[in-house]
Amino acid sequence: MLVDPTSGRPAYQQIADELRRRIQTGALEPGSKLPTEVELMSEFGVSRVVGRLAVGVLRTEGLIYSRQGKGTFVREHRPVRRIAGDRYRHDLAQIKRHGVPDLPKGTSFTRDHGITWDQYRLDKEFQVIPAPPDVAESLDLDPDLGTPVLQRRFVFYAKDRPQQMSWSYYPFDLVRDTPIADPANEPWPGGNLAQLATLGIFVTEVQESVQSRMPAPGEPRTLAIADGVPVLTLARRMLAGPHGDRQPVEAANIVIPADNTALDYTINLE
Repeated sequence: MLVDPTSGRPAYQQIADELRRRIQTGALEPGSKLPTEVELMSEFGVSRVVGRLAVGVLRTEGLIYSRQGKGTFVREHRPVRRIAGDRYRHDLAQIKRHGVPDLPKGTSFTRDHGITWDQYRLDKEFQVIPAPPDVAESLDLDPDLGTPVLQRRFVFYAKDRPQQMSWSYYPFDLVRDTPIADPANEPWPGGNLAQLATLGIFVTEVQESVQSRMPAPGEPRTLAIADGVPVLTLARRMLAGPHGDRQPVEAANIVIPADNTALDYTINLE
């Protein structure tokens, strides 16, 4: 089809409209390759610049992503169900049922995404740093002392697609010279709850605060999302101990693309 010069819409927007229609109707399925610039020039009778602008519209909308040297592909938009509360109760139940050494290979992340252990991987970077002010506050540390914490930066992948970033912090005195401080042990079946259980620490409360924002520099590339796709941020604290005397043992900042994430909450009022 050729663009209509009498429509009142710029040619690149007309092409973007047509490609968007194909994506929304399934004519271009998730994971399928978008026509190249040369193919767009031939099909729509436009210049390379116009075809490039049309593709840029879809990229900004988060409908497509590019792989260097391979082309541009339709993004998969499948909601991921994160069940606040239930997901951690499941992990704790597994620990109590099996014990940490015999835990099934899985985490709340693999269950959220419906993937097997071999379809899950992490990029990881560990270092010991003075507690940043927000982390010191979350862990009830004196912000003026620069107390050392173990910072663990993760990028989570499901079937080789990046899905989540996190910065996780433990008081370093808590995990010094333990398997938790060794990145070779990641990914760890059972996640953070299982790691702490190896130290005899059982989490009794999880606090999460959720906000939305536009992605910070570098996040779109890491998460393979368009600049215009918002993200959800979760500030998390894990606490251990009896009610009334619970102490924070872990703090984390988590970043997730907002366009394929659903936050489901069950609030029991009984």
